[in-house]
Amino acid sequence: MDLISGNLSKESNFLEWEMFEKMSGDLLENPMCRGHTTEGRIVEQQVLKVSKKRKCLLIDLRGTMKIKIVSRKFIKPSRPTPEKLRTYKISCMDEINPTNNIVGLLYYPSTDNIGNLNNLEKSLEEILPQFYPLAGRYIKENHSVDCSDQGVEYIQAQVDRKLLEIIGSGVEPVELNDLLPVEVGAADEASDPIMSVQINKFKCGGVAIGIAISHRIVDASSFGTLLSAWTKASRGDNSEPIIPNFDSPLYFQGENLGKLDLGMIRTRDPTIVTKRILFDKKAIANLRARVSHLYENSYRPPSRVLVVSSFLSEALMRCDHTKLGKPRDFLITQAVNIRERTVPPLSKYSCGNLVLLGMVERSSEETKSLDFERLVPLLGNAARKAVSDCVKILSNCQDGHKMLVDAFVGAADKSRDDNLNSIWFTDWSKFGFYDNDFGFGKPIWTSVANNPFKNLIIMLNTKENDGIEAWVHLHEKDMFYFEQDEEIKKLST
Repeated sequence: MDLISGNLSKESNFLEWEMFEKMSGDLLENPMCRGHTTEGRIVEQQVLKVSKKRKCLLIDLRGTMKIKIVSRKFIKPSRPTPEKLRTYKISCMDEINPTNNIVGLLYYPSTDNIGNLNNLEKSLEEILPQFYPLAGRYIKENHSVDCSDQGVEYIQAQVDRKLLEIIGSGVEPVELNDLLPVEVGAADEASDPIMSVQINKFKCGGVAIGIAISHRIVDASSFGTLLSAWTKASRGDNSEPIIPNFDSPLYFQGENLGKLDLGMIRTRDPTIVTKRILFDKKAIANLRARVSHLYENSYRPPSRVLVVSSFLSEALMRCDHTKLGKPRDFLITQAVNIRERTVPPLSKYSCGNLVLLGMVERSSEETKSLDFERLVPLLGNAARKAVSDCVKILSNCQDGHKMLVDAFVGAADKSRDDNLNSIWFTDWSKFGFYDNDFGFGKPIWTSVANNPFKNLIIMLNTKENDGIEAWVHLHEKDMFYFEQDEEIKKLST
């Protein structure tokens, strides 16, 4: 039984009462709804508890969504890409990325302005000339993009549920993949659009916009830049124009390197399970309090991302020890955005894969004494070192290559060692996903989905900008131990 509740848990969802009253509709009038058929299965919904005092709704949800594709087309740039830009040679950092898409979902409630979604197509056409590689097709034999304006795939779909049933913990994370236009691992073939969009319309009038862009061409920061430009164009906002550039290959020239093998596949991998863990303001404060003595002389406490990363690292180490009966060597990586940190500074609107890995590696013997209080300064120092190293990246090509490419390849190689366990953290909390207003308000929730990448943890911001949603991707055998861990279980009570 999945419960949406007001408790802090990996399956929690906090709703403003005004939004709840607006969206719940006949769920309150008819607390037991049966007989909603979805692909041969019966969905049963039961309102277990409604509380104005706690501002929460408890729902029991069983079954899967039924999604009907209404239309499919390709959106092309509003003006042709110039001949001189028809071939985009990717950078060496782009080359080594595993084959997958960066994906995200933005959820919007029904409003008076949400009915007209045609402006989404028009505004996408308007910005594509600036984001011209996204309308092309990747030619993997040449490590380049054919920018001949083949177009962005644009799908419209109907969903047989209400948005309230989806946001937060209403479904398993893997079900959210159905709201995406393509599979996460479906990239790099000549027939694969580099960018795809799916507009999902719910029974209540709400909308979820699913976007997928090839990781071969962009990282999460670039993904955020595209969304910001698209929403500004959709609103007709001409202030502070977002001018992307695709100049990373000038600094990090392609070397025809092979992609890294991190075990990802083109289709969904049923052995990789995703759990969403919500750390709200109170949970963050509690974690910070546990290490407050380490920061008595500091003008600022440890970041939300740092304390959550440290907490989850300790839990995963503990689970690994429980599973095997002994500790293993551990490698913890943190992706650090190098934009605006290099000398000269790369623009924050630079598109491509522009990250440096902050890494902590410890032997099996050393991991025995690695608890939360030790991990916070350890991971913090590694992240600060990675930030300070950014100034060297462009000043010395050899050092830059070593810090970017060689370090990434080395970490990937180590992750395949059975005697070592690796954890990959990536922070998406600073990319402004909750600011994306297409003209019908800001999203009430943003999410990722199930990603076929073992030991990947994606950290997202919360709507209130004071918490972290951690999306933890583990092998199903590891997830069993993770969910039974006492510290993790406390988040569910």
